[in-house]
Amino acid sequence: MANKGKKYQEAIKLVDRTAVYPVNEAVELVKKTATVNFDATVEVAFRLGVDPKKADQQIRGAVVLPHGTGKVQRVLVFAKGEKAKEAEAAGADFVGDADMINKIQQGWFDFDVVVATPDMMAEVGKLGRVLGPKGLMPNPKTGTVTFDVTKAVNEIKAGKVEYRVDKAGNIHVPIGKVSFENEKLVENFTTIFETMLKVKPAAAKGTYMKNVAITSTMGPGIKVDTASF
Repeated sequence: MANKGKKYQEAIKLVDRTAVYPVNEAVELVKKTATVNFDATVEVAFRLGVDPKKADQQIRGAVVLPHGTGKVQRVLVFAKGEKAKEAEAAGADFVGDADMINKIQQGWFDFDVVVATPDMMAEVGKLGRVLGPKGLMPNPKTGTVTFDVTKAVNEIKAGKVEYRVDKAGNIHVPIGKVSFENEKLVENFTTIFETMLKVKPAAAKGTYMKNVAITSTMGPGIKVDTASF
């Protein structure tokens, strides 16, 4: 605690670290404990009872939040011909094939999400070493490898977020901004929470939803009572 700032230390006093809060109260508390001078991101963290080392317990996918995340995503689409025109019409920020691949190989990363048509993946695969570590590699499981580029771009622009379990069995997902109305944050939380329940691996044993907490950027974590769900 000694190395935390004064604002954080004041914020943490508002949180009972031994308690779990109804989601409405948790959202309200997240706003009260926001410590930064900008519109902080609100994030939910799930600690799941899964073993990510086992292929049948890996969790990865995407979901469209009803109220988005508050961030406008810059979308890059790898496509050719008619599909490239379709991507442009759908509102993709960048569209191309070999030209975009070369640009990325030279160090360009002014985009947030990458979509690719299946026929482009052989070429896009060459970027695995640079896109993979940044979590930008297109993947069929998240709907970013598809011929339906219009749907992909529209969903991303509407507030689609990706989730993926890490080595420790945790998943972190943004659900909005501190400036969001409480109801919108609650609805976004409910959407991702229900999604996590639906994607529970059949092979997972014991307690699945071990812990759920929400937090704002650089703010304290607040445990959510999931019993009502």
